[in-house]
Amino acid sequence: MKRVYCSEDRLLVGFLKGVLDGHRIDCLVKNEYLIGGIGELPPGACWPELWVIEESDLPQARTLIASVLEGGSGREPWRCPACGEWIEPQFTECWQCAQFEDDLP
Repeated sequence: MKRVYCSEDRLLVGFLKGVLDGHRIDCLVKNEYLIGGIGELPPGACWPELWVIEESDLPQARTLIASVLEGGSGREPWRCPACGEWIEPQFTECWQCAQFEDDLP
């Protein structure tokens, strides 16, 4: 298990976890609820951390995180096989026919 990202912004860490989950990279957030310890613990020790479970996923996770932080979604648009509509990468469900991307063959 390796740490790939740490930030005082809990929402950003959660969003990045969602990005990695969307790419089927097993990960978890540590220190998610330590914010109450600020003042008693060093501030950096209370920041949420994003950890990747499988070390083999580390390079892809770092690439995805860098892409997101640079303004990209880390994904490419995808075409719905049910209706043929092009879907923007931030969505996992077709707006036209409600087909989920995960349900694709």
